[in-house]
Amino acid sequence: MFFNKKKHKLRKKYDEQLLKDIDQAKVQWDNAKKTEMNVYEIDDELIAETQLAKAKYHFLYLEAKKRKLRGRMQSSIISR
Repeated sequence: MFFNKKKHKLRKKYDEQLLKDIDQAKVQWDNAKKTEMNVYEIDDELIAETQLAKAKYHFLYLEAKKRKLRGRMQSSIISR
C-alpha cells in the first residue's frame, strides 16, 4: 500500500514536469519558426535548429499522449 502511494506521487510529479517541458518546447519551436521566417538568408544550421525543436516538441507530445495526460489547451497544439 505504501509503495502504490509513493508511485502515484512520483507519476504525478513527473507528469507535471512533462507538461511544463511540452510548453517550453512549444515556445522554443515557435521562436525557431519565427526566426527562420525573419532571417533573410537561411542556412542549414538554422533549418536544423527548427527541425530539432519540432522533433523535441513532437516527441514530448506523443509521450504525454501515451500517458493519457491532459493539460491546459494551447491555441495551436500542432501546426504543420
